[in-house]
Amino acid sequence: MSPPSRIVENQAQIFLRLLAALRPHWRKDRALPLAIQRLLAGGRGFGARDRRLYRELMYTTLRYLPWIEPWLDREPARAVTIVAWLAAETRDTQTFRAEKCPGWPAPGSLAERAVFLEEAETGLLPAWFRDHCPALFESPELEAQLARSPLWLRLQTDAPDAVFAEFSSQGWSWATSGLLPDAIRLVGEADVTKTNAHRSGLVEVQDLGSQSVLAAAGVDAGGRWLDACAGAGGKTLQLARLVGPGGKVDAHDPRPAALAELKQRAHRAQLTNIAIVARPASEAYDHVLVDAPCSGSGTWRRAPHLKWSTSPTEIAAQAVRQLEILRHHARAVRPGGRLVYATCSLSRRENDDIAAHFLAAEPAFLPEPLRNRFGFPGSGPTLTILPARHDTDGFFVAAFRRG
Repeated sequence: MSPPSRIVENQAQIFLRLLAALRPHWRKDRALPLAIQRLLAGGRGFGARDRRLYRELMYTTLRYLPWIEPWLDREPARAVTIVAWLAAETRDTQTFRAEKCPGWPAPGSLAERAVFLEEAETGLLPAWFRDHCPALFESPELEAQLARSPLWLRLQTDAPDAVFAEFSSQGWSWATSGLLPDAIRLVGEADVTKTNAHRSGLVEVQDLGSQSVLAAAGVDAGGRWLDACAGAGGKTLQLARLVGPGGKVDAHDPRPAALAELKQRAHRAQLTNIAIVARPASEAYDHVLVDAPCSGSGTWRRAPHLKWSTSPTEIAAQAVRQLEILRHHARAVRPGGRLVYATCSLSRRENDDIAAHFLAAEPAFLPEPLRNRFGFPGSGPTLTILPARHDTDGFFVAAFRRG
């Protein structure tokens, strides 16, 4: 077998230097993606294709950190080879993998990967989290946690032909979702933010699981909504499109920078039924959405560093805050109105436990059945959207009706 080329060996050494810069931070820095972005932007001597390669290799390292980290101390070259073998198959990783892993079998199932490397597949998630979400530690959910996240878009137009024509002109492949009519999955490498479709507000990047939260609760045309934790407005824009011109969406968030981005996105999408409010009025809304700040454990496949920088103590603190936020914004629901609670967490302590605590503390509210469950078992007012079934991030949604 021929040894790796000088180019690939140089890439391997650069990759190890990038890992060395990240290593002091990857078990404690929740803003690690920003550090990765800065590292890649500041790199000299490599172009866009190399940056995509290093980014994929770094995220693979974070997904499989317990398998990789020990080799960085004992035998760094083998650590690079293992990462190359485990990385997603893309046009940027193909040559690197072929030259670094000659004679290695094609990566199979997670169990097969673990056997080949003589590793334990159960070690790829924090052991303490099993009590928070047991399903995540079993197939097919565990397998999904180690897979690269797809790119989901949401259409903001009823006439998407121009969008699809532009994608075709870029040579991109896409597929519509059988779950939601406005959801589209882009296949392969694509920077949708540089398209006319995105610049003109015809599409927004939004995970299918995120889109499913409002679809699970059900949104009718018309009515007055409050998006109480609007952030940069992903669900705000979705709400505004769903309620239509006869409805209204008020957006509230304590972060001015996030609201500034929301205003820009709403303007780009030409949505005129969104208003930003500093103090939502009491008992003024037909529906209130509380998409609460959370641990983000539902996004671990997209942001694998969060697996290693999240702790039980942090989740406990988030749960206290979530209940406070939910009870505070429940005052904005009119009698007979509805309250929707959501997180991008898979921890029952941030999800079902909060719903139960809320109902115990607020007797004026009753559980409200969800309208859609998307094939997930059960019934009633709560739904945990696990990633594997529809290839999404993980989310939770619950609904309550004020008497």
